[in-house]
Amino acid sequence: FKEASLPLPGYKVREIVEKILTFADNNKDGKINFEEFVSVMQELKSKEICKSFRKSINKKEGITAIGGTSAISSEGTQHSYSEEEKVAFVHWINKALEEDPDCKHIIPMDANDLTVGGECVCLLLYFGLFADIELSRNEALIALLNEGEELEQLMKLSPEELLLRWVNYHLANAGWQKISNFSQDIKDSRAYFHLLNQIAPKGDRGDERAIPIDMTGFGERNDLKRAEYMLQEADKLGCKQFVTPADVVSGNPKLNLAFVANLFNTYPSLHKPDNTDFDSHLLEGESKEERTFRNWMNSLGVNPYINHLYSDLADALVYFQLYEMIRVPVQWSHVNKPPYPALGGNMKKIENCNYAVELGKEKAKFSLVGIAGQDLNEGNTTLTLALVWQLMRRYTLNVLSDLGEGEKVNDEIIIKWVNQTLASANKKTSISSFKDSTISTSLPVLDLIDAIAPNAVRQEMIKREDLSSQDKMNNAKYAISVARKIGARIYALPDDLVEVNPKMVMTVFACLMGKGLNRLK
Repeated sequence: FKEASLPLPGYKVREIVEKILTFADNNKDGKINFEEFVSVMQELKSKEICKSFRKSINKKEGITAIGGTSAISSEGTQHSYSEEEKVAFVHWINKALEEDPDCKHIIPMDANDLTVGGECVCLLLYFGLFADIELSRNEALIALLNEGEELEQLMKLSPEELLLRWVNYHLANAGWQKISNFSQDIKDSRAYFHLLNQIAPKGDRGDERAIPIDMTGFGERNDLKRAEYMLQEADKLGCKQFVTPADVVSGNPKLNLAFVANLFNTYPSLHKPDNTDFDSHLLEGESKEERTFRNWMNSLGVNPYINHLYSDLADALVYFQLYEMIRVPVQWSHVNKPPYPALGGNMKKIENCNYAVELGKEKAKFSLVGIAGQDLNEGNTTLTLALVWQLMRRYTLNVLSDLGEGEKVNDEIIIKWVNQTLASANKKTSISSFKDSTISTSLPVLDLIDAIAPNAVRQEMIKREDLSSQDKMNNAKYAISVARKIGARIYALPDDLVEVNPKMVMTVFACLMGKGLNRLK
């Protein structure tokens, strides 16, 4: 297998040999003779086998797929990860936590330790790797602006697109050709060699230690051996994680993306240009409310994926998808779709936004006083959030109406249900409104969870008396965590409970009501 540029671990080779012997070793002598080999090849070439093979490859071997489990928002969606990805992430976890005294009893882990919840770990690691790859967290990314490009255009890029631009920025400085992906274009490792050479410390800053990159392996003819040499150099930077030589040569896109993200996080080698005159407001990170709305939309599978709330809503296409989800009919023949023309393209987007406002006022009966299409197109913060909030609220209430067999649900009905459920479970807490100050303790939420899912809440984790600000935050974090654990699709943040944000508090109780009603069905 190694000679075929596909090195496999010993256990994989043994599994393959056992499978071959099972269906091909007719005389049971533990070997495959020429006649048995010919027989197997003829069988594989038969039409019926070809048909069954085509069916079998619809589900790739070695890929674990996890379907969406929430009836509210993720039905029909899937997350998947391969065994190679799981192994790579376990190696990274072991490396990252090897010096942590609190983890000595579980580190080093083995890939089999992720049998349960492996998909969650993989997703969390991806989020962690990409967390700092955005302008609000790393202003040095401004260096990646192309000539004549506006900052807003750079902010629209996803973390993956920013990483690609970062790699090409360093490749351009090295005088090497650009890449357009993290699969086919990096298989020969040559782009990686140049990237490592560009980002490695040169020892020209204070007490910085130079780390020279040996480019000798660049001239190796064999792709697999060249990849091995490249990873030896990456190891000098402490960044060998996530890929094996085989992963590089095969062009595994996820693992190569993780490899590059780790390089960026460790040695970005970017410097914010001097004398840049940008609106500092644009570089501020998103608010908690904005992040909540963005996560909600993405959980519904909108297309395109929302990386930046305002710029990604500028053509209103996501609004139309959300309208359909709340049962407001959209006449798609009235909608302008990309690609938009270079001349007059923004006018097409404004026309879409005008239609989005029209649907909100006339069909959805939203309160959109003073909102025009241009406000949405330009990303007016207050007016955009006003529409998004009403979409989210209607969506949540529709879910409750479905569970209540069509009965229209409002704030009063939710509050009444919450208090009745708490009283039925002999709980001492209650709420008078979604602005009730007792909500800041999260005790009504925790008691409600305990009422609809007995034994889900560990009472020793809750602080009930003489609560400090930190105690309230700890209660809130625990409440949100347990609510999600029992299957309530909650988008609010712990801060929303502590600060008693009435809009988001409503969604918390509404989602718990939905979970409670669903259990009764």
